[in-house]
Amino acid sequence: MWEEIGELFARILAHPFNRELASGGLARERFVGYVIQDAHYLDFFARALAAAAARAPESADQVALAQASAEAITVERTLHERFFGAYGIDEARWRATPPSPACFAYGHYLIATAETASYAVALAALVPCFRIYEEVGKALLREARGADHPYRSWIDTYSDESYAATVRRIESLCDRAAEAAGDAERAAMRRAYLTSSQLEWMFWDSAWRMERWPFELPGRRG
Repeated sequence: MWEEIGELFARILAHPFNRELASGGLARERFVGYVIQDAHYLDFFARALAAAAARAPESADQVALAQASAEAITVERTLHERFFGAYGIDEARWRATPPSPACFAYGHYLIATAETASYAVALAALVPCFRIYEEVGKALLREARGADHPYRSWIDTYSDESYAATVRRIESLCDRAAEAAGDAERAAMRRAYLTSSQLEWMFWDSAWRMERWPFELPGRRG
């Protein structure tokens, strides 16, 4: 499935958001908007991982997914502590900014799939985020130059070997689930993987466009 999305991943790397992130020339307001949305997304992602963990057939799988959920929450807290502080984003601003349409769609798709589809399909929907962020982080690390690169700490988060180890663990769970699945379930896994991959591109694109809802209704969030 990873090989099948090769062209899509190339589009993600070539997207203006990631081109400017790599060069360090990404506008501050775009990165701030991205960080806020990423914090929202990680909350959805952690909940979806926890839902998948609850349905895992083996205790070792439950532990791996629960740990991944906890790590997602840790990354979210790191965003709050490191990037929110560095870029002057206070808690009130984050809470007042709802998830963008792309973030909302992607996050709720993951949660709905984790809670209503089979365990194998839930894994297939969750894997693209892990792998795409790892590959983006490694690609950007090769391009980022200088210790004073403004976004180097973000790049380091996803190019780190400990993150790569997490990705391999989750992919191995997905591989084993696919081996045990029948043809129909494997087809459903493929659809879920491709859908999440498309939503990944949409999330990057929404960050570039600083996407907002067409109009806002008072009191709506999440």
